Amino acid sequence: MASTYDENNRSDNNDNSEKRARVLDPIHRISEIAFGALMALTFTGTLSVATANREEVRSMLFAALGCNLAWGLADAVIFLISTVTERHRGDTLLRRLQETSDARAGQQQIAEVLPERLAAVATPAALETLRLALLKVAPRTRPKLGLHDLVAALCVFALVVLATFPIVIPFMFIPKAALALRVSNWLAVGMLFISGLVLGRHAGGNAFLYGVSFAVIGAILVNAIIALGG
Repeated sequence: MASTYDENNRSDNNDNSEKRARVLDPIHRISEIAFGALMALTFTGTLSVATANREEVRSMLFAALGCNLAWGLADAVIFLISTVTERHRGDTLLRRLQETSDARAGQQQIAEVLPERLAAVATPAALETLRLALLKVAPRTRPKLGLHDLVAALCVFALVVLATFPIVIPFMFIPKAALALRVSNWLAVGMLFISGLVLGRHAGGNAFLYGVSFAVIGAILVNAIIALGG
């Protein structure tokens, strides 16, 4: 479930003293954690605790971890591809703006890429200020990935994989599969609730309501994924 950096996080090749954004923003981090947890739950949720033996439990653990390793890798690669694509798009839009001689047309181009609520209140004077500033920005000859991007991709991979462990660890230390599943489910609910709390605080809303909603939605998603054969 990879997504792209915000344009504010882009590197400028002409500015060696650029400020670095956080490796991943809170929404990115929570999304990857939730994805990893939900994938692991689809494996533990299909385990028959009434008949499962240690060999079946072991197979389930390896399957859950292997799945999240694979998806973490895929998600990290897609993250890098999305990052390059977004930067390429940004440079293309910048060149198009700089090739536009008409000021009003340039202002319109800027308004079209602004968030809807910002575009609605941006005055012609403000758009013109942005246009004049962007005319001085040198577009990159080719979008590149830097160390910061590779670290971010590694974090994407790590978050998906690490989210597996709280779900599967109970099965490693609790002999009774039924009890291990109960503990695992409670840990999963706790993870999703805390994830929702973080999102709620980031959004400036009711953190507790976000936490409860995130946990409930997660439970519904897990059952839907299992029902669909996931």
